[in-house]
Amino acid sequence: MSAQSCPVSGMAGRQGRQCPVGSVAGGSRSSSRMGPRGCAFSGSCQPGDIHAAFDIPRGVDAEEWLRMRERKSINDILYSNMPSVREINATKDFDSLNASEQDLLAVALGAPARQVMIRAEEIGQATGWKDGYLSAEHGFCPVDYNESPGALANSPGRIWSDFCERMPGCTARGRVRESIAALPLVQGTEDVIPDRALWAAVVALGIICSIYRYEEKHDGNEGVSVNPSTFKPTCEMGDDLGEEFVGIPRCVAIPYFQVSRRLGRPIPHLTFVDQSSYNVKIKDPTSTYPYIGRFDNMEMLWPVFGERTDIAFLKGCADTSASFQHGADAIASCQEHVMNRNVEGLLREMIRLKEILERMPNAFHTINPNPNSGENYVSGHQWVRWAKFSAPLSKRCPASSGLQFPPFLVMDAFLGRKKYASFLGAEGLHLRAWLPSNHRAFIAAIEYHYRIPEFVQQSGDPRLMGVLDGIVEAYTGERGFMGTHRYKVFGLLEIAGKTGRSETNGLSGAPDANTRPWEETHKQFSEAMKERLEPYRGNISVEPHEMRGTFEECRYRARVLSRSFIDADPNRSIAMVTLGIHNTGITFQPGDRLAIMPLNSWAECAKVAAALGLADYLDYRVALTPKWERFGQHLGSVSHTSTPQLTVKDILRRGHLSPITKELALKVHDLLRASSNTVLRVLATNEWPVWGSLGDLLQGAVTDTNPHIWDRAFDLTGDFAWLADLIPVEVPRTYSISTHSQELLPSTVDLTISRAEYKVSSILSQNDDICAGVASGYLNPFVSSNEELIESEEDLLIGVSRPLNFQLPLERTAPCAYFAGGSGIAPFRSFWQARLNSRNSAAGRDVLYLGVQSREKFCYEEELRDYVEAGLMEVHLAFSRDNRGLVYDRRAQDLVEKEMPPRYIDALIVEQGASISELVMSKKQGGLGGYIYVCGSVAVFDSVMNGIRKAIYNYCSATMETSEMIINKAFAERRFMLDVFMTPKPLPCNLPTIPLSQLARHTGHRPGSRMWIGVHGSVYDVTDFVPMHPGGNFIIKSNAGVDCSKSFDNLAHTNNPEVSSLLTKYFVAQLTPKPDFHTCPELSDLYDLWAAYLRTTVETLVAHQFEMYDILGSTENGTSDRFLRGSEDVWSRENLTNIGLGVRMFYHYQSRLLQGGFSALFGPKLQELVLKLSFTLADAAAIGSDMRLPDVLGIIARAKQSPDAVATSQEVAQVGQFVCESSSNVRFAERGISRYAAKSVELDIELLEDIREEACHGMDAFESVMAMEASDDEHRLTFLSTFLMQTLERMAKRLEIFYAKLAQHKVYQPEIERNPARSRWLLVRRRIRDGSFFILSQETVLGAAPAYVAAQNQQSGVDFDSVMSRIQASIRNAPRPSPVPQTLNAMHLARASTPPVETNAMATHGNNSAMHAMSDFIDKNVRSIRRLSRMPPMPGLTFEQLQAAVEQQQYHQHGEGMARRPPSPPSSRGSSLSPSYRGTSGAQNMHTTGGGGASRASSRDRMMMASQRGRTLNTRSSQSSMAGAINMMHGPDMTSGAGSAAGLGIRSSHQQPLDANTALNAMMGKLNVRSRGNSMPPLPEMGAATGSRVSSDERMRAPMWTMSVRSVTQGGPAQGHASKLSTNSLRTFRLGSDRSARVAPTF
Repeated sequence: MSAQSCPVSGMAGRQGRQCPVGSVAGGSRSSSRMGPRGCAFSGSCQPGDIHAAFDIPRGVDAEEWLRMRERKSINDILYSNMPSVREINATKDFDSLNASEQDLLAVALGAPARQVMIRAEEIGQATGWKDGYLSAEHGFCPVDYNESPGALANSPGRIWSDFCERMPGCTARGRVRESIAALPLVQGTEDVIPDRALWAAVVALGIICSIYRYEEKHDGNEGVSVNPSTFKPTCEMGDDLGEEFVGIPRCVAIPYFQVSRRLGRPIPHLTFVDQSSYNVKIKDPTSTYPYIGRFDNMEMLWPVFGERTDIAFLKGCADTSASFQHGADAIASCQEHVMNRNVEGLLREMIRLKEILERMPNAFHTINPNPNSGENYVSGHQWVRWAKFSAPLSKRCPASSGLQFPPFLVMDAFLGRKKYASFLGAEGLHLRAWLPSNHRAFIAAIEYHYRIPEFVQQSGDPRLMGVLDGIVEAYTGERGFMGTHRYKVFGLLEIAGKTGRSETNGLSGAPDANTRPWEETHKQFSEAMKERLEPYRGNISVEPHEMRGTFEECRYRARVLSRSFIDADPNRSIAMVTLGIHNTGITFQPGDRLAIMPLNSWAECAKVAAALGLADYLDYRVALTPKWERFGQHLGSVSHTSTPQLTVKDILRRGHLSPITKELALKVHDLLRASSNTVLRVLATNEWPVWGSLGDLLQGAVTDTNPHIWDRAFDLTGDFAWLADLIPVEVPRTYSISTHSQELLPSTVDLTISRAEYKVSSILSQNDDICAGVASGYLNPFVSSNEELIESEEDLLIGVSRPLNFQLPLERTAPCAYFAGGSGIAPFRSFWQARLNSRNSAAGRDVLYLGVQSREKFCYEEELRDYVEAGLMEVHLAFSRDNRGLVYDRRAQDLVEKEMPPRYIDALIVEQGASISELVMSKKQGGLGGYIYVCGSVAVFDSVMNGIRKAIYNYCSATMETSEMIINKAFAERRFMLDVFMTPKPLPCNLPTIPLSQLARHTGHRPGSRMWIGVHGSVYDVTDFVPMHPGGNFIIKSNAGVDCSKSFDNLAHTNNPEVSSLLTKYFVAQLTPKPDFHTCPELSDLYDLWAAYLRTTVETLVAHQFEMYDILGSTENGTSDRFLRGSEDVWSRENLTNIGLGVRMFYHYQSRLLQGGFSALFGPKLQELVLKLSFTLADAAAIGSDMRLPDVLGIIARAKQSPDAVATSQEVAQVGQFVCESSSNVRFAERGISRYAAKSVELDIELLEDIREEACHGMDAFESVMAMEASDDEHRLTFLSTFLMQTLERMAKRLEIFYAKLAQHKVYQPEIERNPARSRWLLVRRRIRDGSFFILSQETVLGAAPAYVAAQNQQSGVDFDSVMSRIQASIRNAPRPSPVPQTLNAMHLARASTPPVETNAMATHGNNSAMHAMSDFIDKNVRSIRRLSRMPPMPGLTFEQLQAAVEQQQYHQHGEGMARRPPSPPSSRGSSLSPSYRGTSGAQNMHTTGGGGASRASSRDRMMMASQRGRTLNTRSSQSSMAGAINMMHGPDMTSGAGSAAGLGIRSSHQQPLDANTALNAMMGKLNVRSRGNSMPPLPEMGAATGSRVSSDERMRAPMWTMSVRSVTQGGPAQGHASKLSTNSLRTFRLGSDRSARVAPTF
């Protein structure tokens, strides 16, 4: 939009004229940047004399004069279009011919929203804006941010503002409550606190009360606590003022109560807006473009903790709200125009509102999770602290929520949201009742009067409807404000949920949730988005992120107008394609992309139609699949008509025909019943997709398939349902917009299209045919093809998307450098047109670095030369296949011919390295802080990045590592932006595969290690991409080492072509699929259970590294160099120990581990494994035997109760006491605390790594077991369960070792403190106080049994009863989920409540799920558990003796050389090989015995022999034996280069236009055509595997192993046992016969 099309000034089309409205900062609205009411050019007006321009008498208010001049009579407005005589005669209700009284009143008084705004402006200044901030110029933001704090500072309430200023220091020293209790009482009445100071007073007092409550809940006793001590203030409390003030000092409770009531808050509460928008001060009040409350123009007034995270987060939230500054005036103007029936005026204001909404998502990027982003950095795990601080004071208080920001509720009312059934919808209505009065009145005015969407629909104006659709997408669409907000919250909550936050606003961490907390929150946002979209999209059956990258995003129609040459290439491989978008309502900005639903070429449609015999059926309707039905509904919605009936031609033109995917080939294969050799050859290919089309495939298959099979597969007598099922809906392609329009509504849009060309696969073509891509071939077909001559009948579906990470800077003076390869120049044409067409003397540099093949392919040469000659732009070129170079001459300002050798763009960058390095470096590093843009294919991206690295290395840094840091800094500051477009690249499918265990080992948390992620069956090494990730590195790091497909889908990356293109660069191999367990579902369930546990170990390790880096600190050569450079020191503040951050962070961190005993690893999830493995082993044992099982749960319980664990808890509790006792004692133990914390964290991570390694070994065992020879799957299951139980036992012993190591370290280390003597005296005083100093005074109990018994003194192994007793005790003692609060306030309060055992949300969810699973398992297998529990015990037989018995049985059967024992894991710190197998390698030639009646011992013997037959694990390149491989899993990692398969540890696996129908028939005449026989075409009106599994009962009847272990060891049959009384409750049930059949476990 520009002044040339301004309808107010009347200067459209005249050059050199200016808008007559003046621009004087601080003046009235008529002289402000906003211009007159309804001006569509806010912020772009030039100074001038409005009185002279409009002949306004001097001394008269110009605004009022203009308003009165434009006022019309009521009749002129309401009766401008009188009905005709015919219309009057046809009317039955003649009263309806008159205007309604509501319209009469509104026109007489004015539009309701504008009147609310005028009233607020008139009395706001005098009343201190106590009704809420609302004005035309500032919207819902304060008119003067400094007014209220200044008034408070000049009143007696300055004691509150003074305290808020020193609050960060008080929180750091731990003296918040003492300081608040010492404040004097100052009344909040009108005679003490003036109205102008009310907002500052309510913010300051709200923060004070909230921080007091926070410190009260987190006083050092909420975690590990031995002798808890509490702070007891001596001041009077405000309990009598309401439950909000229970425990709050009266000196702040009384004034907070009084001030809140003066502001219309019956219940005092601290809102999100209070903490952010009303808690900032403006640096430069004159810096108003595009709005005043920008992140870089604000400072926090009263930060609570004073740390970077909470400051950046609250400033970012304030920026988000401030970005809607002009939205209120735009909405009020829209309502005015609706009231006046002014369509053109409404169109201008709606476009203005749309631009405001499209700009708002940029504010989210001021909250940056990248540690290198400086003051914008927000740490997810530190953000948890603010989330708990912002909890409401009581259950009846409204909580701090983002919905309290006006843009959310205002836009909901503007768009006419109908449903509020979701949690966030109900919360929005609830919080709306607590908004300031002006805000509520404004929302009601636009919701209940003159609704804009209704007027737009009734008008039928396509422009209005298109702009309204753009507003809907800009606000609540996937790529708009709500979608961006949802993805931002997802990443932040995932980090928070893994590092300490136990609940979310919607209690999505509740135990009955089926998804993890951040996923549940993501789902709640989706439900709210669908409610907002429902009035415009109808009932949406898919999640919003599933609509991204699909036809749902293409909501406009367009046609190709022209295709133009833009270079000297005669083949026109790159063309400028112009689309007509007249009256569509589309607007776009530089950097925007156009999504296009392509149409298949007529040639490809002809191939399919000919092969399938569809030539006579093109106009017949097709029975649709659900997705095709959605597409049909979408077509009707876009055209504003009823849903059209899709025909065969529609399916062929709009479906996916090329390239051939594996799914498409398999569908044809199934339809033809595997009878086509052509299809079989395609399926045998090693790369997917296959270059070719469905038409090519069918043309080959029709010649080698039996006609009867063909006719049966492609039935032409039915409803053609097979066609819609065979051909899926095509997906849109995105192209950068290559033009910048200054029109209000552009009529055309230009695209720069490079035609993708590929060679058809030799399987489908023997003529080396070259074909074009689907979309690029349609938009830019071959010059000699007939496609250009065929007149197009269908409209293209298009949509506009705005990449938030590829936009011009707001600062017009910022220098910009554009790096492009080939058609990558497309978006930069809109960039330089936007910047240079409005260029002024203060504009920054624009430099283009372009790499193309030859001079003939130099695009837009004439246009660029004009800019270069005018001195507006620099252009540097690199020709890779041409020595006719062009060099930029700065003095001549021209591109000069020069002979030079061919070169790529990286060589050009190195040549220009001096200037490029200055552009890349930030201003803090001494550079220019320029904005760098890269657009091109993945190869271009690689070349540009390599060139920039070399340039920085040559001119600015000493090492390549420093070069990387400089580049990463630019990415973190969002000055380095990428637009990497999709380059078709088939991926090989015969590469080696990577098992889950190998993926789990690559978490990248150690220096120099690599980081892998799994996505939809593929593994990617994203180590080098992490610093460049736009969403920050933590979101990737939190998913390292695991399959993150679900998060990938939730974040809409699956349908993002840019992401897909980048992933091909980092592809490693395919993920090893799950082994085939079809014949043994128990093995399958056990595999899933162990894989879930492995994922838990990896996620726990990765989650703890975030806080680990903060606690250990940033070092020159430490782990923080790669990711966390620039992170702040959490241990000190102003040279004093930071109790509020560092000490408390470590205390909470270690308490979460110790209180729950590493609940994620050694809690219910491990118990679930123990339960099912124990059940399997006990069920496999002989009837009457006493199976001794490893005491895994006992070892864990004894470890947690050991003296080492007690000593460790005492040390952590002592750290908590430092938090409680404030800075009086911590000053004498500063270094001891930090050193103890560092050592503790190191041991924590070491343990987590060990547990992960053990879990990896167990994961590897599954495939090894499936590869071994065994008589049946039951033996495999027993063998595997034995090994996994030993692995769990080793995990439990590692916990014991961990406590023993950690107990050797102490907080008390006076020798390293600054004052050792005072540190020792501190210890003496503490010992005297707790009584431990007087040792003889303590009572000694002789003969008392120790509470802890060492593991080596325990009986070796336990029986199944003992395991069940512990499991049942765990289920009984598990914390019962508290009932879900019935009110929203209670839900918010529960979010910040501190549970007895504080665990993170991820562990809480996993533990609750495991508890439910164990309970369900016991219920389903109660019969078998009863039988196993009542077995007569056999004394003295341990787990090891059972192994010996098996070995003895083998000895008798096969001889001494054949005896083998089941593999057992090695010792924790010894050799990687067990003593029995050390040195064993190679294949062993062994014989096995067959027979279904073999004993279990002999079966196990055969399994062990099978393990020696040279079968290797897929993670090993050695040819060791099976048993050796299982034992060698614990050995050192075998690593090699990243490019080596062995090193990765992976395994192999101008003419007249033609009529379309005429052209189509001509094409089919030359193709293989299906003969229809005697079949007749149907009438146009015609439209419209099971398997069995072996049940548990059948397995019960299978032959069982009946030889008891007793008979093996004693040489005789099992003797009977006398029944023994058991304390197990399971034995009290009446049971059946002792010989009851066994029931297979139900996992």
